[in-house]
Amino acid sequence: MATGLREGMADIARQGLLQTQEAKLETRNKKNSLYIGIPKEISFQENRIALTPLSVALLVNNGHRVVLESGAGIAANFSDTEYAEQGAKIAYDKKEVFAADILMKIAPPTLEEIELMHKGQTLISSLQTGTLKQDYLKALMHKKINALCFENIRDEGNILSVVRSMSEIVGSTSILIAAEYLSNVTGGKGLMLGGFTGVPPTEIVILGAGTVGEYAARTALALGAEVKVFDSSIYRLRRLQNNLGSRVFTSVMQPIVLNKAITTCDVVIGAIRASHGRSPCVVMEETVARMKPHSVVIDVSIDQGGCFETSEVTNHANPVFRKYDVIHYCVPNIASRVPRTASYALTNIFAPILLDIGEYGGLMNVIWNNPGIREALYIYQGNCTNKDLADMFNLPFKNLELLVVSNQ
Repeated sequence: MATGLREGMADIARQGLLQTQEAKLETRNKKNSLYIGIPKEISFQENRIALTPLSVALLVNNGHRVVLESGAGIAANFSDTEYAEQGAKIAYDKKEVFAADILMKIAPPTLEEIELMHKGQTLISSLQTGTLKQDYLKALMHKKINALCFENIRDEGNILSVVRSMSEIVGSTSILIAAEYLSNVTGGKGLMLGGFTGVPPTEIVILGAGTVGEYAARTALALGAEVKVFDSSIYRLRRLQNNLGSRVFTSVMQPIVLNKAITTCDVVIGAIRASHGRSPCVVMEETVARMKPHSVVIDVSIDQGGCFETSEVTNHANPVFRKYDVIHYCVPNIASRVPRTASYALTNIFAPILLDIGEYGGLMNVIWNNPGIREALYIYQGNCTNKDLADMFNLPFKNLELLVVSNQ
């Protein structure tokens, strides 16, 4: 009797093992072949591209198809030939690119481009909430698009990976821009940024101790400049000190100390960000008027309104203007000044996500396995799943989990 019972239990265990094994095999077979489209960016002075030729090769080698609009990589110095050699199909008709299942863009699509999109398509692009309009969201919802905002993608360390990488590039580039406009060639005061034996170092003031401020300070210190960093948060100042691994002048935003530092320095980098709305304006016009002639102001926060009262939006074609004999550089999209580097940084984030979508058998499987990508989804099958956006534009909000359960 006991022997029969043991045999019966063993048989049940074997069946359980077989069932588990079959389930695993079924999961593996769900792997999808993706059809990815990369349209040419038409947004003003947007020079970056979401995927580089080597990333296209990686995707193609994993069984995915990539179609690229002719000339999409030219602004970042990637030719159509480079993409074609790595397996991408070059399309001369925009409609062919927009027929893909997944669209990879930098700037959000225009209303005209949304018209070319088809029902159930997946869009991965920026959202740019500062210039966002209700018509844009309603157009995507009408087409029942699945839309992800790449600014909200978080990595394993809960860091906003795209925002972080672009901020690192902008921070370092802002110092190189300052070096350019300090030189005589561009009408500057004729200073070499940094310093060497027997010559006093250039003085640089950085407003904001976030990622942009940290990388600006890192680059300036490497060039030998004297750096002063101001921020309203002691925590951020302490973190910057620790990350730099060296002691730099840091201070909270005390008006007397701040104004004295700005009026005696050679360069001011404005890198104060606001979590919502406009960035705080911390440098008044009278302070700028007392700065040394030919000093340089670089307002990285200009896309949120700027942190200098004298700031006005400029562009890459006409990047600077003078006010009170102070050179102002107020270009919103600094990363597009170095689009090839920025594109490499972006593709390192996007290519693994696309591979995961294929490996896991679809977008929704990745979203449930990766909370960092789930946060980036703001429209699912035409429903607004981001409460902040729903509240901002008075749209109906749908809980993503409840939507998925109801569709199963």
